[in-house]
Amino acid sequence: PQQIQFADDMQEFTKFPTKTGRRSLSRSISQSSTDSYSSAASYTDSSDDEVSPREKQQTNSKGSSNFCVKNIKQAEFGRREIEIAEQDMSALISLRKRAQGEKPLAGAKIVGCTHITAQTAVLIETLCALGAQCRWSACNIYSTQNEVAAALAEAGVAVFAWKGESEDDFWWCIDRCVNVDGWQANMILDDGGDLTHWVYKKYPSVFKKIRGIVEESVTGVHRLYQLSKAGKLCVPAMNVNDSVTKQKFDNLYCCRESILDGLKRTTDVMFGGKQVVVCGYGEVGKGCCAALKALGAIVYVTEIDPICALQACMDGFRVVKLSEVIRQVDVVITCTGNKNVVTREHLDRMKNSCIVCNMGHSNTEIDVTSLRTPELTWERVRSQVDHVIWPDGKRVVLLAEGRLLNLSCSTVPTFVLSITATTQALALIELYNAPEGRYKQDVYLLPKKMDEYVASLHLPSFDAHLTELTDDQAKYLGLNKNGPFKPNYY
Repeated sequence: PQQIQFADDMQEFTKFPTKTGRRSLSRSISQSSTDSYSSAASYTDSSDDEVSPREKQQTNSKGSSNFCVKNIKQAEFGRREIEIAEQDMSALISLRKRAQGEKPLAGAKIVGCTHITAQTAVLIETLCALGAQCRWSACNIYSTQNEVAAALAEAGVAVFAWKGESEDDFWWCIDRCVNVDGWQANMILDDGGDLTHWVYKKYPSVFKKIRGIVEESVTGVHRLYQLSKAGKLCVPAMNVNDSVTKQKFDNLYCCRESILDGLKRTTDVMFGGKQVVVCGYGEVGKGCCAALKALGAIVYVTEIDPICALQACMDGFRVVKLSEVIRQVDVVITCTGNKNVVTREHLDRMKNSCIVCNMGHSNTEIDVTSLRTPELTWERVRSQVDHVIWPDGKRVVLLAEGRLLNLSCSTVPTFVLSITATTQALALIELYNAPEGRYKQDVYLLPKKMDEYVASLHLPSFDAHLTELTDDQAKYLGLNKNGPFKPNYY
């Protein structure tokens, strides 16, 4: 099933000009009309007044045109963004230095589909430094930083992505990565499962020859387990999403810091005393609730799982059904990875100027399609902010058209992404170099030893010093002195 549902009439909503002079919604570079950078820094707006990148003939300084980005001239600006990200991704850089000599990915042809940001660029360039050849597309039509894509293209990575792609562009970019004369992918790095789905459906012969898939989102992992259950997964896959370093860090701490960032940049809302309902109390929901509670918001939680619901109660949140609080809340945040969590019926009952947004991977959590009807007026008030107006004048503030709030409207802390990216790199190395037969045609979790290795690479940033077990203590606990310290099910 296709995951991405777009309005065919995207153009409809871009007619409302965004006001220049407002602070840029994606960086603090003020994007006033007088700003000398405004052309380079304007990756916040994907203005539709120019030709589609697909129509342009662009070449990088080495004469290659094996890419498709918004504007290759922004490469220098993008390079600076990548260098800034590298400062906070020391573990990935130390992995790069440590393994550069032995090139553990020599011969790997990796096709990737992730968010294309300065942080993922550091991952892509690390994979290249370790010997891989990479072709890349974006897993989200709004999260691409155009200047970073340009810098990657300039550095010789075949990247096909720009901010504000249409649905047709999205699949075209994925196809350009996979369908190449004289180059066949043997590894997949995916976020959301769209790339895996495309290769499986359109290029079954390529799919059968893939040596391994690494997937990092709840949605994508769910799709892999479905394939596996149906006996159709003919390659080993690594579920990075459920590795400790992804769950506990990326999902929990990253959302704890980026939820407020995304809401503040788009709406400048005050949280003290506001009533907020968070749908889902998994790691993402836990992070969002913690941040909102700390600012004095009154937080409700909806949950289907009794264990998560009990955790929410113990953390001091009221667990309710959405229909019970929908009339009174000021903000609704979805964090479930499910579909139709907020329905048209809920939207009809919300109070005036309620803010609705999504922090889960897929854009199906809020039924946005049901709002594309003649009786409702859409008004684009800022980049990524729409007011949907009911006939009686009530408005609902919808952020990023129901797509990922933090990646569409703000940025994500680099340090946390370093943890996930290092995990992804190690998973690729592990699958690519695994001896025949170690991994069957199934979905695997990252070995705990590797989770612990990723965590240890990040400790020097905090000048943290680990205690070592004595032989006697290790024997008492039944552990190896060097780990793994956690059981596989942790």
